[in-house]
Amino acid sequence: MRFVSFMKDGKSWLGVREAGQIRVVGDESLESLLARGVDLVEYGRAVASAQIVDPDTVTWLPPLRQPPKIICVGLNYADHTKESRYDQPDYPTLFFRVNTSLIAHEQPMVRPRVSDSLDYEGEIAVVLGKGGRHIASADALSHVAGYALFNDGSVREYQFKAPQWTLGKNFDGTGAFGPDLVTADELPPGASGLRLETRLNGEVVQSANSDQMIFDVASLISIVSEAITLEAGDVIVSGTPSGIGWAREPKLLMRAGDVCEVSVEGIGTLRNAIVDEPAA
Repeated sequence: MRFVSFMKDGKSWLGVREAGQIRVVGDESLESLLARGVDLVEYGRAVASAQIVDPDTVTWLPPLRQPPKIICVGLNYADHTKESRYDQPDYPTLFFRVNTSLIAHEQPMVRPRVSDSLDYEGEIAVVLGKGGRHIASADALSHVAGYALFNDGSVREYQFKAPQWTLGKNFDGTGAFGPDLVTADELPPGASGLRLETRLNGEVVQSANSDQMIFDVASLISIVSEAITLEAGDVIVSGTPSGIGWAREPKLLMRAGDVCEVSVEGIGTLRNAIVDEPAA
């Protein structure tokens, strides 16, 4: 089942995408439903609505607008680690994103006026349906509500100003998320074996299979929960493959007017045009 969040007639709604249309299921947010322990598939089937919306008439919102936590994973594909000139770590490289960085499908990704080094990173986002601490790897996938797409737009100049990457990963308008949350039952366990592609202006710049992740989804959930109590609605952004613009020679950085798309088979396509942040 595919859940989407959107604005229509000045109000935010939750819907289920079916056969090229959206069936409205209410105005309660996904994060609220997950916090209440609602099974999304059962909810989507049970909530009847005669209201059908054309996707071309809505303004998309991120599937979850205010996740409790957004935990990102760096260096989770060996080829990307190599192109980034790091030694491959034997433990996940983790950093956080903030909600104010999030944008939706078809919303502009903003190149900040303080830097011209905006780069793309296509990724699979894991949305938790229930949390916990010390979650066993064997049980971890039962905690997953579904999967979405993420473009971890990175301002490289600021990412590498310090050993911690946080600032360069959290500029406003750089974390594209959506459009659908695809429930876990619709995909292979752990979203394994799926082709991920990033395209810039129609050209494929990243292409990999999710099986190439060094730490798979179950391992990531288990490892993070050793230290942090995970909550329903938390998002784990699972890492990007090789092909980033910063590693190329000459560098391939995103400019105003560019269009970046992230696609994963079975999940869909996330599309964002690039704009410059207005001058002060």
